[in-house]
Amino acid sequence: MEFTGGHVLSVSQFDREDISRIFDVADELRPYAQRKRITRVLQGAILANMFFEPSTRTRISFAAAFNLLGGEVRETSEIRASSLTKGESLYDTARVLSGYSDVIVMRHPEAGSVAEFARASRVPVLNGGDGPNEHPSQALLDLYTIRSELLAQNKSVNSMKISLVGDLKYGRAVHSLCKLIALYDNVRFNLVSPPGLELPEELVLQLQSQGHRVEKYHALEAGIHNVDIVYVTRTQEERFPSQAEADRYKGLFRLNQSVYTQNCEPNTVIMHPLPRDSRANAQELDDDLIENPHLAIFRQTDNGLVVRMALFALVLNVVDAVHDHSQPVTWYTAKRTPR
Repeated sequence: MEFTGGHVLSVSQFDREDISRIFDVADELRPYAQRKRITRVLQGAILANMFFEPSTRTRISFAAAFNLLGGEVRETSEIRASSLTKGESLYDTARVLSGYSDVIVMRHPEAGSVAEFARASRVPVLNGGDGPNEHPSQALLDLYTIRSELLAQNKSVNSMKISLVGDLKYGRAVHSLCKLIALYDNVRFNLVSPPGLELPEELVLQLQSQGHRVEKYHALEAGIHNVDIVYVTRTQEERFPSQAEADRYKGLFRLNQSVYTQNCEPNTVIMHPLPRDSRANAQELDDDLIENPHLAIFRQTDNGLVVRMALFALVLNVVDAVHDHSQPVTWYTAKRTPR
């Protein structure tokens, strides 16, 4: 894709070359994410962080990523605090806020809403999650983590074996991750979910059509055997028609150290997009996994910072300027003249 001035709305925009470019830039920016170096390459630039659905990690991660590049952040953290509650359309909101900002990150509870917003925006828009549809930056940081964890074991994303566990029907992070991994070669997917929460059939068919092996399981122990990665996701209870229906699935698949030891290879990597549900009746990953060196959930969150920094640097066209302080910095500036 053409990154400069572009929207990041779906992982379907990317090919393997694009992913490699994002990950190379993320690697370059790691010293800045770790505060070993400082850059002000986006000094004067403004991010509008528009989250119309609850978020902690994604919202703060995007904001911190922008701050670490020298930019400033303005936030809307819930739909009740916006003019959308007054009946304002996404079109009008986009036209107004893109006049105040240089880039926008948006999360919205309705599938397709961020793409609709982006069509009216005069600046780049990054999808922070649109309902049950997609979560591109989460999928990118997950794949970046998978690549790093496997590389440490002299393995590759190509020919890996991965178990996707939990709510595969409503889990937008899983949906986006599947589409990204499908770009690689000869992957085995173990789809482990309760009856009724299976991965959408169109995604299963896509994986199979791209030459990957797909196995379906309703039992956790069988589904996590002999794999490189176990990727667990919580029950997306906010997507269910009722809380009572969501409660039926709580605590069905619970990974703890005993289950891991009995069913996984000793070096199987454990991942989760977070938040994990730590309530006693709903826990997906027990606290006794904290000391497991292959629990990668906090390495994932650290990786989210560098991946989101990379996305900002690419769409605002400042990658080369990050390291070159001899020239005045000019980031990509959209035309905000009203039409």
